Amino acid sequence: MSKGSILYQRAVQVLPGGVSRNLVLRDPHPVYVARAQGFTVEDIDGKKYIDFSNNVASLIHGHAYPPIVEAVSEQLKKGTAYMLGTEIEIEYAELLHNRVPQFEQIRFVNSGSEAVMAMIKAARAYTHRPIIAKAEGAYHGSFDTAEVSQDPTPENWGNYNNPRSAPHVPGTPDGVLQNVVVFPFNDVQTTINILNKYKDRIAAILIDPVPHRISMVPANREFIYALYDWTRAHNCLLCFDEVVTFRSAYGGAQEKYPVKPDLTSLGKIIGGGFPIGALTGRKEIMDILNPRSTNYRYALSGTFSANPISMTAGKIAMEHYTQEKVDYVTALTEKAKKQVLEASKIAGVPASVTGMGTFFRLFLTSPSPQHYRETYLYEQANKAAIKAALDYLYDHGIIAINSLTFMPSTVMTEKEIDILSEVILGMFKHVKPLIKEWR
Repeated sequence: MSKGSILYQRAVQVLPGGVSRNLVLRDPHPVYVARAQGFTVEDIDGKKYIDFSNNVASLIHGHAYPPIVEAVSEQLKKGTAYMLGTEIEIEYAELLHNRVPQFEQIRFVNSGSEAVMAMIKAARAYTHRPIIAKAEGAYHGSFDTAEVSQDPTPENWGNYNNPRSAPHVPGTPDGVLQNVVVFPFNDVQTTINILNKYKDRIAAILIDPVPHRISMVPANREFIYALYDWTRAHNCLLCFDEVVTFRSAYGGAQEKYPVKPDLTSLGKIIGGGFPIGALTGRKEIMDILNPRSTNYRYALSGTFSANPISMTAGKIAMEHYTQEKVDYVTALTEKAKKQVLEASKIAGVPASVTGMGTFFRLFLTSPSPQHYRETYLYEQANKAAIKAALDYLYDHGIIAINSLTFMPSTVMTEKEIDILSEVILGMFKHVKPLIKEWR
C-alpha cells in the first residue's frame, strides 16, 4: 500500500471527505506533497510533477522562491504577527499604488474571499444601497452574497433574459437572494435591460474581467464600457474582482481597458505564497474605512490582516514580477496555447483555448463556450472526458487546475511548455472516444 493510501485512511477519520479543500480530492486519494521547488512538486511516494496550477494561480514564481524564503525566514525571527503597525505594510501599499495608480488607497485582509466581501460591504456603505449585480456563474469567493448564482442549474437558473438569483448553499436566506441581481456575461443589451429594473437600488456591479468559472473568455470592451457608463449614470460603483486576473498583466486585467473600476479586490499572487487579500480603489470611497474621517461608515479589521509574513512575501513577489517577467510568462503562455491547438489538430480532437496574458483554459470543444450556460452544458456533457483528461495529466506528471486551466510561472522555460504539449497530445488521443457534443 502506498504512503498516500495510508495517509488518506487516516484523513477520512478526521476531515470531511478526507480533505480541507475539495480541489485536492482525487481518485483514489489526494496527492500528498513531500516537497516542492520551482515548478517541480514531489509527492510522498517519490513521483515528480510539473506544476501548472501553482496553488490555483497564487504562486507566480513557483514554489519556495529563494528571495521569498530568505526574506520570510528573516522576518520569522522577528515575529509573525503583532497588534501593532509595521513599516513593511506601508512599503507594500506604496509599491502597489506605484504599480497601479488607480489603487489610490489599500486595505489588506487575509484572502480573496475576504477582499470581495469587504468590497461588497464598502460599496453598500458608500452608496447606502443594498443590491449587488453580478454575472451569472461568476465565482467571487465564499461570502454568501458573492456565491449567489455561482453554479445555477437548468432547474433553477430561470429565463436567460431574466436570470433567477439562485442559492449556492441550501438555506441561504431569501433576503440575500433578493439583494443580488444576475446578468449574462458579455451580453450588453440584456444586461442593461436587467440593471435598469433596479437602477435606484444597485450599490455596485461586481465583475471578474476574465471569469474562470464562466468560460475564461475576457470581457469585451463594449461590455466593460457599458457597465462603466451605466454606473456613472446611476451613481453606483464598478467593482473588479482581480483576485486571479491580477497576474495577467503588469497592472492586472484592468490595464487592458480604458475605463477603470472604482474598487478592486486582490489576492493570490500578491501574497507570495501566503494568505492575503486586499481591497483597493479611489480614496474618496476608501475613506469610509478611515476611523479618523467624517465619512467613516465601515469598521473593517482582522487579527492577521497585514501580518508581516504575508506583507514581506507579497512585496518580494511583486517586486520580482516586473514588466519583463510579465512579458516572459505571457510569451510562454502563448507558446503553450499555440502548441496545444496544434496537438488537437494532430489528434483530430476539437479543442479551443481561452484566457488572458499569463493563463489559459482548455476546452475539449471548438469554438469555446461563451457564457455560463454554455459552459455548464459543455461540462455536464463531458464530465467523463474532463476527468479522464485531468487524470491523464496527473498520471503523466502534470498538475493542472481541475477545469483544465494552466497557470505558468516565471521559473518555467520553453522546455516545460514542450513537455506539457507532448503530454496533452497523448491526452487528446486518450480522451477522444469520450468527448460528447453538447450544443
